[in-house]
Amino acid sequence: MKKKRRPGGFTLIEMIVVMIILAVIAGLVGPRLFKNVGKAKTNAAKAQIELLGIALDQYRLDSDMYPTTEQGLDALIRQPVSPPISEFWDGPYLKKETPLDPWGRDYYYESPGSFDPGGYDIYSLGRDGLEGGEDEDADLVSWY
Repeated sequence: MKKKRRPGGFTLIEMIVVMIILAVIAGLVGPRLFKNVGKAKTNAAKAQIELLGIALDQYRLDSDMYPTTEQGLDALIRQPVSPPISEFWDGPYLKKETPLDPWGRDYYYESPGSFDPGGYDIYSLGRDGLEGGEDEDADLVSWY
């Protein structure tokens, strides 16, 4: 007597059950992963602001002043050609081009700073690119 063999493969019901299980797992794990991505971008922006501050302090030690707002952070890479020009510039003060914030925008730089009149202000407007905000949308600044 020959036994009938069931053909290999999955039934439609088995496939649907697996898809539902995967959707539930993604629904539980996904938000936690994306929350960590946002937190990592915020931490990266804080670290970049700190490193830019260190480079600006080195610039000031050599030149007795911070780059002006007009010269911007570009003065950390290339010797400024606009006044005031310091003959004591000993850069570049960064190994690479000035980084963008983790959301792909330039950091804002002001010298003299609004919050630190004797120094500088560096800040990023966060994920939303607007002033204020909370969590990932919060502004990240050099003066805190």
